[in-house]
Amino acid sequence: MKLTLRNNKDFWAGLTFAGTGALAMFIARTYPFGTTLRMGPGYFPRILGGILVLFGVYVMVRGLRSNEKIQGNWSIRALIVLPLSMVVFGVLMELAGFIPALAALIFVSAASGREFKFKEVLLLTVILGVSSVAMFVWGLGLPYPLIMGF
Repeated sequence: MKLTLRNNKDFWAGLTFAGTGALAMFIARTYPFGTTLRMGPGYFPRILGGILVLFGVYVMVRGLRSNEKIQGNWSIRALIVLPLSMVVFGVLMELAGFIPALAALIFVSAASGREFKFKEVLLLTVILGVSSVAMFVWGLGLPYPLIMGF
């Protein structure tokens, strides 16, 4: 079995997980940790970062054992439109509120694929919008304005 890392799907996914977790732990290294009952600001990023590193190592080892190749081509449209959708969300969150920003995020990110179907995206927007408002605004009590001016 020839080991090639350049096109190994699980190896790169695991490396991404492990790198993200290590970066989170590095950034939170100076934050007070606290205890399980009285968590400090560094508790969550360090614990989650450690879990991500462990998960990433597991996926990398799995990738080295299976050696599954990356299939398909790069989508230039997705590489441009997906980050753009996050920027649109951030700008609209400040200007228009949570619901319009979330709707724009879903529609713009769905437009990055080749199989955009308006009715499906509209249904997804309604379901994600209602569940996000219920979870983040009503459930967690986050002070997001739903629609500016109302």
